[in-house]
Amino acid sequence: MNEVNTISTEKMQQFDSIIIGAGASGLMCAIEAGKRGRKVLVLDHANKIGKKILMSGGGRCNFTNYTVDAEQYLSSNSHFCKSALSRYSQWDFLALIDRYQIPFHEREHEQLFCDKSAKDIVNLLLNETKRAKVVINLNIDVRGIKKVNNFFVIYTTNLILCSPSLTIATGGLSIPKIGASPFGYKIAKQFNIPVVPTRAGLVPFTLHVEDKEKLSKLSGIAVKCLVNNRGQCFKDNLLFTHRGLSGPVILQISSYWQAGDMIEINLLPDIDLSRLLMQQRQLVKTTKVKTFLSDHLPKRLLTTFLPSAVLEMVLANLSDKKIQLICQKLQQWQLQPNATEGYRTAEVTLGGVDCHAISSKTFESHQVKGLYFIGEVLDVTGQLGGYNFQWAWSSGWCAGQYV
Repeated sequence: MNEVNTISTEKMQQFDSIIIGAGASGLMCAIEAGKRGRKVLVLDHANKIGKKILMSGGGRCNFTNYTVDAEQYLSSNSHFCKSALSRYSQWDFLALIDRYQIPFHEREHEQLFCDKSAKDIVNLLLNETKRAKVVINLNIDVRGIKKVNNFFVIYTTNLILCSPSLTIATGGLSIPKIGASPFGYKIAKQFNIPVVPTRAGLVPFTLHVEDKEKLSKLSGIAVKCLVNNRGQCFKDNLLFTHRGLSGPVILQISSYWQAGDMIEINLLPDIDLSRLLMQQRQLVKTTKVKTFLSDHLPKRLLTTFLPSAVLEMVLANLSDKKIQLICQKLQQWQLQPNATEGYRTAEVTLGGVDCHAISSKTFESHQVKGLYFIGEVLDVTGQLGGYNFQWAWSSGWCAGQYV
């Protein structure tokens, strides 16, 4: 006799597919499974769906990017994401956006945002789940999961549910205030599926005390920079904050930074400062260094990075050695961050369920039949720019063809 049938409760409900997590990947997966005629249930402990979608991009949701490939993703299995990204691409999601006539615009680096509100994306997903006859239950606390023969039995506060197919789409640890938890990693470990150690990604840096005291006066200043670390290089805005360093370029490099690393920052990435200073000392001899440089950088920043004696010099008196000093301070700034701000402000979680243990085609566990993992809970993390949402759409869509 099937052991599931021996569980004595009138509250037992059976579904063809159960998905835990009503975020981007979970809803996309549910929609696709529902289209196949599957009886699908989505569970979430939150009181509304798509919370991360709603808050992303300043409420406008950077939902994808015009250019998406595997190079924009970090994973211990660098090839894993290629299949899903090719089978459901940014163009496929844009076709869905077009079908719902959602207005959007392009920003720097080919990032795509809603014109009006991220609610447009959530409403799209809700409409699609209704069309696919997906059942969504919110405010559900999952107390435990067991596999009994070919069924997963899910125990909640009020119900016992079962299904031959269980998908974990619970995301990572970033932004706990909207409900992030280690739930997905715990389920993986329960079924002996390896988990790559996690850490915060796309996150601001904090500084050591000495650097924080020196740079705190620059809070609020944003400058375009080039930042290097571990062979990775990004050019975008850097924002000085009262806690440390933020802005898109810092969020990007933070995903590659390891504790103890030095980073190198070029505060004037678009000019050959050495050559320019050598030219100007011949052309505008009586102009002071601070006057010339203030056309390129804020004065508060200049007085923080360069000695006053150098700033007060006229260009004509600049020696080659002094020019080298200026360039070193402004274009080869070496800094060792103290740490990151952690999951509290991180946009994503690095690490997660080991992709070597998961099928890149179906997203099913190699060792546990019927158990699937999608989205951020996996060890796949995109760079800033809509890549993490595209991973959610792609992984959810692909798994939805099988769950």
